[in-house]
Amino acid sequence: MATVRKEKEDTTVKSELPSTFKAYRNQQYRWACGPSNLFRKIAEEIRRTAKISLWKKIYLAYSFFVVQRIIAHIVTFTFYCVVIPASVLVPEVKISKWGVVYIPTTMTLLHSVGTPSSFHLLLFWVFFENVMSMHRTKAVLTGLLGVGEVNEWVVPEKLGNAVKANKGEESSKNSGSTISKRILLPELGMAVYLFIRACCDFAYGKNYYFFCIYPQAMTFFMVAIGYVGIFVSS
Repeated sequence: MATVRKEKEDTTVKSELPSTFKAYRNQQYRWACGPSNLFRKIAEEIRRTAKISLWKKIYLAYSFFVVQRIIAHIVTFTFYCVVIPASVLVPEVKISKWGVVYIPTTMTLLHSVGTPSSFHLLLFWVFFENVMSMHRTKAVLTGLLGVGEVNEWVVPEKLGNAVKANKGEESSKNSGSTISKRILLPELGMAVYLFIRACCDFAYGKNYYFFCIYPQAMTFFMVAIGYVGIFVSS
């Protein structure tokens, strides 16, 4: 169990956290897939209902579903992990600084206001969220199309079960290597893709995108080899 303390009111709140990064990854997948799947199922019902006004229908669909649960994940991944690195090979394409620098910086600073104690992790958090956006984009498309694991509801192990999980892993070490289980191939593939694009921009580019592509590639690689998460001592 994790304990969250709010100093001003001296209140202690207990909360369960995913015990491993893979558990967190599965949790984020479910949280992204669920709303998009729900939107696919009830969009027509929202449109046909006569109990609420047209303006409220548009607000519900646009604000709660389309922007926050669908567009945000897709735009983040495609723009920062696909479009910008791919533009390295097309010198004619120029992306404005407000899209590459100003908007991400502003959003990052606004997020940091609420968690000043984690300010030292701010830069890594930005690149880590871009990594997770790839996983969330896949989940959103799965929910919208109703394919794959859309109807599966697997609750990940929480922090309170981490010690038991560690004991179970120790007993199963002889059955196989744990290194192969930690490697995430999609993230590893994106790390290689971004690293190549960063090298191309460093050698031939003029927009200095490699300053953000290299750290992004490193973050994808760290996630791919399982170097993100926590260790709970037994």
